Amino acid sequence: MVGTVTYVITEPCIDVKDGDCTLACPADCIYEGGRMFYIHPEECINCGLCLSICPVDAIFWDGEITQEQKPFETINREYFGAAVTGLGSPGGWDEKSTTDKDHPAIAAYPKRAGAGDAG
Repeated sequence: MVGTVTYVITEPCIDVKDGDCTLACPADCIYEGGRMFYIHPEECINCGLCLSICPVDAIFWDGEITQEQKPFETINREYFGAAVTGLGSPGGWDEKSTTDKDHPAIAAYPKRAGAGDAG
């Protein structure tokens, strides 16, 4: 899957998944995994609404992403591929595209202290 990621969900979303971003997204390009949300790199229309509403500052425009959060560009992209979820490009989130799967890097991420079940 090749695509230009425009907005990227990063580490602060892990085990938080507030969900306000999903409500604000007019393209329905934010998909729910087990421990965090992921932005589909080919479905994002680069509007920035998710960025403006995220209460934990987990979303970055790819042109301004920090070096520390840079791996999340690949994580968001690979999440939709055959090796992780096989979702491909569903054309917009719906309940059938919600999964408890995460990218392996997120699945291996240490559970946040005090985090209950994500969701």
